[in-house]
Amino acid sequence: MLTEGLVVVHECLGEKEQRLRRLVIKGPIAKTAKPGQFVAVQVQDSSISSFDPLLRRPISLAQISPDQDEITLLYRIQGRGTEILARACCGERLSIMGPLGQGFSVPKEGELWLIAGGIGIFPLYALAQDALARGLTVRLFWGGEHQRFLESAGLLQWQALGIPLHLSTLDGSFGLKGLVTEQVEEQLSLLFGQTKQEQPLSGGSIRIATCGPKKMMQAVTELGRNFGVPVEVSLEERMGCAVGACLGCVCTLRDEAGTLIHKKVCQDGPVFRGEEVVWDVSC
Repeated sequence: MLTEGLVVVHECLGEKEQRLRRLVIKGPIAKTAKPGQFVAVQVQDSSISSFDPLLRRPISLAQISPDQDEITLLYRIQGRGTEILARACCGERLSIMGPLGQGFSVPKEGELWLIAGGIGIFPLYALAQDALARGLTVRLFWGGEHQRFLESAGLLQWQALGIPLHLSTLDGSFGLKGLVTEQVEEQLSLLFGQTKQEQPLSGGSIRIATCGPKKMMQAVTELGRNFGVPVEVSLEERMGCAVGACLGCVCTLRDEAGTLIHKKVCQDGPVFRGEEVVWDVSC
């Protein structure tokens, strides 16, 4: 769907130095959007008549509020496109395509573990809200650089959900010092009473959804394989058209027969089963 959205909130998120922004847009996309999907936002500078930059910027949906016809986008300013987007003011209208891609699957029952690295936390909030509304048990594992980042990126909002939080920072300023995957492995080991096995265990009713650095998601997928826990990963690749035409975001997967296949992150993803992703191959 190609539509226009009205900017109703656009503000700095946390410390200015973190360069994080919260953008709330009112429009029809909220009626059909699902957790894990994304939108492609046109970021052309409205002060000049130009098609530069030509390509839209893909941004995941951090919150979906269909009753208010609003979607929330959280993003980090880290390039020319997002620098232009950061200038958008309340009352402006933005050209948006969406909702795009395939989102997370929400289990009907059991426990959902959300595992995030850095700003990979952003698309998981909408999933947490959906899962909690369905009566699922939700647990969050989140790793970041330091306490200032976690607080800026929405720690209080997550704490307000009242779910178990397992937090890690690289410098040890908040939570445990180290990688978030270390806490995931520890909790899985405590739950099943075992560590890495030659034969995978049965993960029972636990499901994992993860988003963040590729190496982290690869490690989470391996843990899921060892303990028999299904894992869904949200991949990030550079996109051109965001609708599957340009083949700029192709990733490599392995089908059930073991054959290498190519799929488009923008159209077939961004969410895939972790076990089908070929992590050490790039196209």
